[in-house]
Amino acid sequence: NVILCGAPGSGKTMLARRRPTILPPLSREEALETTKIHSVAGKAGVTGGLMTRRPFRAPHHTASQVAVIGGGQSPRPGEVSLAHNGVLFLDELPEFHRDVLEAMRQPLEDGTVTVARSGGTLHLPARFQLVCAMNPCKCGWHGHPSGRCRCTEQEVRRYLSRLSGPLLDRIDLFVEVAALEFGELARRAPSEPSSVIKGRVDRARDIQRGRYGDASCNARMGQQELDRFCALDSECQRLMQGAFDRMGLTARSYDRILRVARTIADLDSSTSIQLPHLAEALQYRPPEYLRR
Repeated sequence: NVILCGAPGSGKTMLARRRPTILPPLSREEALETTKIHSVAGKAGVTGGLMTRRPFRAPHHTASQVAVIGGGQSPRPGEVSLAHNGVLFLDELPEFHRDVLEAMRQPLEDGTVTVARSGGTLHLPARFQLVCAMNPCKCGWHGHPSGRCRCTEQEVRRYLSRLSGPLLDRIDLFVEVAALEFGELARRAPSEPSSVIKGRVDRARDIQRGRYGDASCNARMGQQELDRFCALDSECQRLMQGAFDRMGLTARSYDRILRVARTIADLDSSTSIQLPHLAEALQYRPPEYLRR
């Protein structure tokens, strides 16, 4: 799960919408699961055939809890289930209703969503990648060198306080996206295409399939797998201990850091987590100004 934070026009939404282009293709089992959910919701498409592309869902920030989580008088899948095996994109994250964001904590943790109604209880799969975009303040320019922000510190804190600690604890990667300057826009230097990045992702996923078996990855590691494949040497242990005390980490964030570090190691074709892999994973934790 990732939060992209930056000024307006810095490319956060563009980056989020490119996310599906670097993800591995759906396995047959995943394709069947995804097609079933969309069929139940009446969104199987014109052909009604098997879905072959990972879903990308982007509800508006005014969406209700029922629309996002699921339910209603005749319970139907919400956006978290329609994004199963794909990406759920929340643009302008702090603008979403607080009850919607808090209701997402359970599916983010368990990979399922439970909708209880008087007529019965419905369990739906909801294992997705959460990608969020947000501005650092209401006007969007807090911290920019131009000094364009006119928000007071109290207004900035009020805006950021809409994101609770338990929700942020479920975020793996926090990335600050810097606004592009004129020179960068004017040069239009060629950048790395998605196909090249996807090649690296596919190689890392192949390593994970060889480690865990089909249809599994580092994000789904249980405690036994964490103990076996994410063991830290003494140098990494010292770094993690210092970060745990200094950053106020929880048991959940500790495990998430290990999963991210293991993924970075896989991208580096390393058989074990090394100090640079762990240090990079720690740098992606939500910053202090969000955790206050």
